[in-house]
Amino acid sequence: MALNIVLVEPEIAVNAGNIARTCAAIGATLHMVKPFGFDTSDAAVKKNMKRAGLDYWDKVTIIEYENLEEFKSKTKDKKIYLLSTKSKKCYTDVKYEDDAYLVFGPETRGLPEDYILENFENAARIPMRDIIRSLNLSNAVAIVAYEAERQLHYKNLLEESSYFDEKL
Repeated sequence: MALNIVLVEPEIAVNAGNIARTCAAIGATLHMVKPFGFDTSDAAVKKNMKRAGLDYWDKVTIIEYENLEEFKSKTKDKKIYLLSTKSKKCYTDVKYEDDAYLVFGPETRGLPEDYILENFENAARIPMRDIIRSLNLSNAVAIVAYEAERQLHYKNLLEESSYFDEKL
């Protein structure tokens, strides 16, 4: 089992590329909900997104949805955790479950308030000073995804061989 990282209407291609790389590193599936704030057919956008994800694109599964309603209908029986600055619960206080969906909103506005209210008991936030509105999306995904991995799969990730296993 693995985590699912969900980007609702991502706006910055480089963030999506960085997040794809994080997904590859932990074996998570990346779900991307349209509309995107970037043109995936634009050569420059594709180049920057590809560069951010390095050569790991073949190591991550990406699933796209036409809109948030389609995503919600296809995952209605799944365990969903919403990440929002509007939540009171800290992301480290959540007990994550295998095969869970970690849902992140657009960079400039976050998830829709009605969606957060529908799932408020499963909403969490990353603590930060009041003078800061939010973190970079790719950083926020990495922080929360690695906490979920710490709870669920770190032992498996750590048991995989490292560079120095062969040298020692």
